[in-house]
Amino acid sequence: MIPAVLPTYARAPMSFVKGEGSWLIEADGSRYLDLGAGIAVNVLGHAHPQLVEVLKAQAENLWHTSNLYNIPNQQVLADKLVAATFADTVFFTNSGAEAMECAIKMARKYFSHHDQPERSNIIAFRDAFHGRTLGTIAAAGGEKLLKGFGPQLPGFTHVPFGDLAATKAAIDEHTAAILIEPVQGEGGIVPAEDAFLKGLRALCDEHGLLLIMDEIQCGMGRSGRLFAHEWSGVTPDIMAVAKGIGGGFPLGACLATERAAAGMIAGTHGSTYGGNPLATAVGAAVVDIVADPAFLDGVCRRAGALRQKLEGLVAAHPQVFDSMRGVGLMLGIVCKVPNTDVVKAGYAEKLLTVPGGQNVIRILPPLNLSDDDMAEALARLDRAAIAVEDAIEAAT
Repeated sequence: MIPAVLPTYARAPMSFVKGEGSWLIEADGSRYLDLGAGIAVNVLGHAHPQLVEVLKAQAENLWHTSNLYNIPNQQVLADKLVAATFADTVFFTNSGAEAMECAIKMARKYFSHHDQPERSNIIAFRDAFHGRTLGTIAAAGGEKLLKGFGPQLPGFTHVPFGDLAATKAAIDEHTAAILIEPVQGEGGIVPAEDAFLKGLRALCDEHGLLLIMDEIQCGMGRSGRLFAHEWSGVTPDIMAVAKGIGGGFPLGACLATERAAAGMIAGTHGSTYGGNPLATAVGAAVVDIVADPAFLDGVCRRAGALRQKLEGLVAAHPQVFDSMRGVGLMLGIVCKVPNTDVVKAGYAEKLLTVPGGQNVIRILPPLNLSDDDMAEALARLDRAAIAVEDAIEAAT
């Protein structure tokens, strides 16, 4: 018999009822140190006091009106994002996939608006992940995402990540945009080289294309800058944001320049819940905290310390770990054993990590991870690695 909750997830055997900072707590009081942060969502940890107060205050006044009317909190958050980024305008959504759908529609609408409707194709990269809608799985193009869902939506060309020559060769008279994650998340924590991002920007400028960046996982301070593309000095024309922007409350956004958004007039796009008073109240509080240069400096400090210690841990367990990579507090450890073995060994130590592509375990802690919690996390990961080594020896 099928369960009441559709069984589309291979869930771990834990169930949490409470969160405190970097910790998740089960009903029996068992405490787990969370290095996954809801897959890069809880950027300020669980039950952050300031976010809780903002949510309570808004909930006592107004939850929802729809976008038939002006939403003051939406304007406040949009103004903050415009002030802090390349963007001139923002469309709010409930999720990252919806933010990506808006970005894809906006790029295509731009060329239709300029009497070039034939220019609708988007160049994207292999091993990417942009969401689970029919449009975003077509944008990613992976067989694992597409299999069983009928004909793939047309309009996407896929080239190897990091290959500028292949990207250039894929441009033709039908090309509208290039879409990239500055750091591939689900694909295994793979950062794009600065030179590659600069090359993409140059190709877009040369051929009149729009550059779309998916910063759903790598954005909102995770790299040590508010958005990861800032490290390269390259700016997109359109950017999808979600996950961390709500600090745990469902919220996404599509940011764009005035030029890129020129075709998005009244009636071309919409959302019933997107940017509702609750979500944007919390989002504004998150941006106030995370966009503060002092906070981002703290992220860089923590990231440097964590990476150095993780590199030592990787070196100490050569049977289990191969190498590590990433930026800021978006780190990946490449495993020599199945990454799920390491994740499960972590569960036994009450430590939560996230598996990713290319046999990686993702380390995505809250951006305000304390030094004490960092030390405890490293100790637990060390013990998990020892347990995996013991299992290897027992099997030989």
